[in-house]
Amino acid sequence: MNEEPLTVVGHLSELRQRLLVALGTVLAIAILTFARAGDILQVLKLPAMESIDKLVFFSPTEAFSAYFKVAFFSAVVLASPVLLYQLWAFLSPAVGVRVRQYTGLFLVFSTLAFLGGVAFGYFFLLPAAIKFLMGFASGVLVPMISVSEYVSFVMGLLLGCGLVFEMPVLSFLLARMGVLDHTQLRKNWKYAAIIIFITAAIVTPTPDVFNMCLMALPMFILYEISIWVAKLSRK
Repeated sequence: MNEEPLTVVGHLSELRQRLLVALGTVLAIAILTFARAGDILQVLKLPAMESIDKLVFFSPTEAFSAYFKVAFFSAVVLASPVLLYQLWAFLSPAVGVRVRQYTGLFLVFSTLAFLGGVAFGYFFLLPAAIKFLMGFASGVLVPMISVSEYVSFVMGLLLGCGLVFEMPVLSFLLARMGVLDHTQLRKNWKYAAIIIFITAAIVTPTPDVFNMCLMALPMFILYEISIWVAKLSRK
């Protein structure tokens, strides 16, 4: 049985509904995680234990704001399967009926990719970045790190890593939609290398070459995986 294509208004209405579901899920989880925001903050601070003794706040509302950011960040990570499903459900009509049968596999691999990126940022990139940045402390410069700034720093880095690791998933979707194929990815690898280094420089908050290469290396591996995923998705 053929499905009737949606109009532009229908697509916008569906997008609105899925955004509301995604936002509602994140807010509901954030309310629950806010009660444990202090414990989560302790976990987020572990990579900086050697460099940062204590986090401080400079206004009456800053601590509350930092806890809210921690709760929101935790909610996005925990709600990632729901968020990815909403994305898949919105884009799946463009990838074909046969591919839509593998919704479960898509959710598993895309969620693992996102969580793998967050874990890579937490265990490898974040400690190296903090160690480098805190190395500028001296007798003249005494570090006094604001909790709000630290949480924003960690959130941006970890979420950025999580999104970068979705590269093969994005390649699969675009290949199934006919936007690109593996030959284009292979042919334009020089331009991709430039984009990878620019993205690595944006995601990594430090200007040193070591941290940028630490982010760029898995991105090159992910790009190669993306080429094979795009190739296999067309078969």
